[in-house]
Amino acid sequence: MSDQKADFVVLGKITSPFGLQGWVKVYSYTDPMDGIFQYKNWSLWRDGKPIGEFALGKGQKHSKGLIARLKAVENRNQSEALAGTEIRIYKDQLPNLEDGDYYWHQLVGLTVITVDGVNLGRVDYLMDTGANDVLVIKGTENSKDNEERLLPYLVDQVVKEVDLSAGTMLVDWDPDF
Repeated sequence: MSDQKADFVVLGKITSPFGLQGWVKVYSYTDPMDGIFQYKNWSLWRDGKPIGEFALGKGQKHSKGLIARLKAVENRNQSEALAGTEIRIYKDQLPNLEDGDYYWHQLVGLTVITVDGVNLGRVDYLMDTGANDVLVIKGTENSKDNEERLLPYLVDQVVKEVDLSAGTMLVDWDPDF
């Protein structure tokens, strides 16, 4: 198992045991939430360190959440030991996207520059607001200032270009806003 955090993407977390036969409650970051079950091999991490690779046996919706049974987990004691762990997969397990589409983890860390050449900072994280995704931009030592900015992730309107190889995102945004 690789210990390089950059090789993985976090898909969710195991929150608690469920029942007596090794099932766990799962909080998923995927959309739709049960999309996490398409990945059959989970790497579980605690405090930034891998604790093991687990094969997904079964996964299903339950009430308003999700529950899963991992093949090597057979009882409540084993499932309790997994509570609080992050569910990660190797990035190369993600399906390829069409040109112009990006996973959130690909956008995090990009330097954001306006069409007028003003450096606004780096993408710190993204938020789903329901209407559209929002980029949270944090100032850096090379940016215009140290302000935090919230930019809507609207392709063609606000986001003009994403260049992953250069590590930049070109935006049409007023730097004073």
